[in-house]
Amino acid sequence: MRNTPNLSTKQIADVSYSYDQVADEYVARIFDELKDKPFDRDLLDQFAARIKDSGKVCDMGCGPGHVARYLHERGVNVCGVDLSREMINRARQLTPAIEFAPGNMFALDIEDCAWDGIVAFYSIINIPRSDVVDALRELKRVLEPDGTLLVAFHIGDETKHLDEWWGKNVSVDFYFFQTDEMIGYLREAGFEIEQSLERDHYPGAEYESRRAYIFAKRPSAD
Repeated sequence: MRNTPNLSTKQIADVSYSYDQVADEYVARIFDELKDKPFDRDLLDQFAARIKDSGKVCDMGCGPGHVARYLHERGVNVCGVDLSREMINRARQLTPAIEFAPGNMFALDIEDCAWDGIVAFYSIINIPRSDVVDALRELKRVLEPDGTLLVAFHIGDETKHLDEWWGKNVSVDFYFFQTDEMIGYLREAGFEIEQSLERDHYPGAEYESRRAYIFAKRPSAD
């Protein structure tokens, strides 16, 4: 059964609108960022090695599709989903070989057990703490048993609100999480934790926050 979004219609619209507004600048600043992030590339390589001989994988909250493209280049059958239609438009233009579609990660228009893996790189950072478990439950619903989830996020306790982003008027919140906190949310959503890792930021290459990465899976008997 699909979840019903707990976020208000306005909250969802604000996030979508905000990313629509910065889509071009996001591409210019973010699309090639993996070349400066060896730790992230290594984790994506590990993910690809687990998945590429299986079924389909989703880059959830794909933005302009740079993570999906990286996986595609390593032989993974990958698609991308994002709330922002402008991000989806950019992703389709940049990598037409990959299927990209708009979607709400609280209520995905996807059948149960559709994907063998999901990469969620910073796609939960706009979700309030009270709603994270519901989003994770929806991701679990569309994963095959034993399917792998790789989630990445900023470490911290704060919430950062932006009314202006790269010269554009927006209204969007960014939520930081502690690693143990996110592990708790994943377990509450029904995932098994396989591995958690952290790293410091890459100076000059990204926002100055410590990062966390968690490999989790949907239980085989679920």
